[in-house]
Amino acid sequence: MMACLLEAPLRISVLSEVTATSRHYVDRLFDPDPQNVLQGVIDMKNAVIGNNKQKANLIVLGAVPRLLYLLQQSSSSLELRTECAVVLGSLAMGTENNIKSLVDCHIIPALLQGLLCSDLIFIEACLRCLRTVFISPVTPVQLLYTDPTVIPHLMSLLSRSRHTKEYITQIFAHCCKTPEHQTVLFNHSAIQNIAPLLISPSDKVRMQALKCFSVLAYENTQVSMTLVNVLVDGEQLSQVFVRMMQRDKPIEMQLTAAKCLTYMCRAGAIRTDDNCIILKTLPCLVRMCSKERLLEERVEGAETLAYLMEPDVELQRIASFTDHLVSMLADYFKYPSSVSAITDIKRLDHDLKHAHELRQAAFKLYASLGSNDEDIRKKITETENMMDRIVSGLSESSIKVRLAAVRCLHSLSRSVQQLRTSFHDHAVWKPLMKLLQNAPDEVLVMASSTLCNLLLEFSPSKEPILDSGVIELLCSLTQSDSPALRVNGIWALMNMAFQADQKVKVEIVRALGTEQLFRLLSDPDTNVLMKTLGLLRNLLSTRPHIDQIMSSHGKQIMQAVTLILEGEHSIEVKEQTLCILANIADGNTAKELIMTNDDMLQKIKYYMGHSNVKLQLAATFCISNLIWNEEDGSQERQDKLKDMGFVDILHKLTQASDPNLCDRAKTAMQQYLA
Repeated sequence: MMACLLEAPLRISVLSEVTATSRHYVDRLFDPDPQNVLQGVIDMKNAVIGNNKQKANLIVLGAVPRLLYLLQQSSSSLELRTECAVVLGSLAMGTENNIKSLVDCHIIPALLQGLLCSDLIFIEACLRCLRTVFISPVTPVQLLYTDPTVIPHLMSLLSRSRHTKEYITQIFAHCCKTPEHQTVLFNHSAIQNIAPLLISPSDKVRMQALKCFSVLAYENTQVSMTLVNVLVDGEQLSQVFVRMMQRDKPIEMQLTAAKCLTYMCRAGAIRTDDNCIILKTLPCLVRMCSKERLLEERVEGAETLAYLMEPDVELQRIASFTDHLVSMLADYFKYPSSVSAITDIKRLDHDLKHAHELRQAAFKLYASLGSNDEDIRKKITETENMMDRIVSGLSESSIKVRLAAVRCLHSLSRSVQQLRTSFHDHAVWKPLMKLLQNAPDEVLVMASSTLCNLLLEFSPSKEPILDSGVIELLCSLTQSDSPALRVNGIWALMNMAFQADQKVKVEIVRALGTEQLFRLLSDPDTNVLMKTLGLLRNLLSTRPHIDQIMSSHGKQIMQAVTLILEGEHSIEVKEQTLCILANIADGNTAKELIMTNDDMLQKIKYYMGHSNVKLQLAATFCISNLIWNEEDGSQERQDKLKDMGFVDILHKLTQASDPNLCDRAKTAMQQYLA
C-alpha cells in the first residue's frame, strides 16, 4: 500500500511545476485593466505557437472559458476579441484532446455568433479557428447545421476576401458527409457561389472549391446534373475539371478533379464513353496508381478508378490495357513506399503502418477490373502470386482488407475457367469457409456469394466443400435477418442440389428442415422465394428422388404450391412453381398427388388459359407429364382429364401463335391418338 500513497503526491508536484509557469498567463486574463488583459492575450499567443505542452497546460488551467467570455463581451475592444480568436485558433492547432476540450466549452456557437460582427479581420480570425476545429475528426460536423441561419450566412460571407473563400469552402468540404448535408448546401446555392472560385488566383481557394464539388457530387444525381450545365467564365465546368487534371497541376488537384468527373459520371450526368472520361479521367486515375506516387495517392487513385468503371465493361477493358495497370497493381503488395520516399525514414515508417490500405485498394480495383471480362480475369490470376495474395488477404487482421479480398475473389469466381483452374489449384474454398465462420454481415454476403459460384456443378471445389460440413452453415444463413444472406444461403443450396445424388439431397432436406423450407417459401423477399423454388425444383429432379421426397413431404409441398399459385406473385414466381408441379407430375407415384387433387387440376387448367405464354407453357408441361403414354395408369388419367375438358383446351392451344406452346400442345394431343 505504501507505494500507492507515495505515487499520487509525486504526480501532483510534477504537474504543478509545469503549470506554475503557465498560471500567470491565465491570471492576467482576469486583470481589471483591459490594457493588461490585451497584453496578456498577446503574450499568451506568442507562448503557445508551436508549443503543444504549453497549449495543454493552458487548457487544463481553464484559459478557454475565459477567452471565450472575452471574445463574446460587447465591452471588449475589437482588438482584444480578435486576439482571443487567434489564441483559440492556435490552441485548436494542437492535439485532438485540445479540440475536444474546445468543443466541450461550446467554442463553435461562440465563434459562429462572432461571424455576425462587421469587422473583416475579426471574421477571418473566427473563421480560421472554426476551420481548424471542423477539420478535426473528433468534431461532430452536425454542429454546423444545428442553427439553420448559419449556412446562408456563410454563403453571404464567402466572397468577402481570399481568406473567407478559403476557410469557408474548407469548412463545407469537411462538413458535407451525408445526402442531407448535400441537399442543405445545394439549396443554399452552393454550386453558384463556389463555381467562380475554381478560377481564383489563389491555389488554396481553387483546391478547396474543387474539394467542395467532389463531396457535393458524390452519389448525388441532382448535384451532378446541375454541375454539367454550369459555366465558369464562359467555359463548361467539366472542361475546367479536365484542365485541372493536366500533369503540370499539383497531384492533389489532379486527383480531386478526377473524382469530380468520376462522381458525375457514376451519377449519370456524363456518359461513360465521353472523351473527358475515356481520354482524361481514366488515364489520370491510372497515373495515380504508379509506384512513383505517395501511398495515399495510390490508395485514392485505385479506389476512385475501381468506382468509376465498376458498372461499365468497356471502361474495364480500356483500363486493363492502360499503362500495364494489372502488373502495376502487383506493386501495391511489394512496395508500400513510393520510389521518391525511400530516403525518408519517417515516411517509410508511416507507409509500413498503412500498407494494408494499399492492399485493400488493389483488391478493390482488381475486383472491379475483373467483374465482367474473361480475358481480364485471366490476366489478373496470371499476375505473379495473385491467388496466394488473395488467399492471405482473406485472413488478414484488417476487416477492410478481408472484405476487399473476398470481393476480388467473388469477381474472379464468375469465370468458369478460373473455377476449374486457379481456384482449384489453390484450394481457395478452405480460407473462404474459415471466413464464413464468424464474420460481419458485409463480409458474409460477399463470401457466401463466392461460395455459390464454387458450388456450381462444373466446379472441382464442389466435392471437397460438400465434405467439409457446408450444408449446416448454409442452412444457418437462411435464417439470417439479412435478406441478402438468406438469398445466398438458399442459392448455394440450390446450386448444390443441382444434379446431386440422392444422399446430398436427403441431407439438404434434413439439415434445412421442412419447417424452415416452408418458411422460406413464404419469405417476403422475392429473391429468397425464387431461389427456394429453384432449390425445390432441383431436389425434385429425377423420378426416384421425386417419388421419395413426395412420399415423405408431399402433403406440405402441395400445400405450398397451392398457396403460391393462389397468391399475389410475379409471373416468374408462378412459372417456377408450375415447373415444380410439372416435375412432380413426372414422378411415378408422386403424380397421384396431383391426380387426386381436383382443386390443383383446376388451377392447372386456369393457367393453360392464362394470358402469359410462359405460364401456359409450364401448365401444359404438367398435363403432358400426367397423360404420357408409356406409364402405368396413363389410360385412366387420360380419361379423367378428358372428362374435365383438358383435351378441348389442348386442341385450342395447337392453334396458338407461340410456336413453342403450339408444339407442346400437339405433343400432348398425340398421347391421346397413340
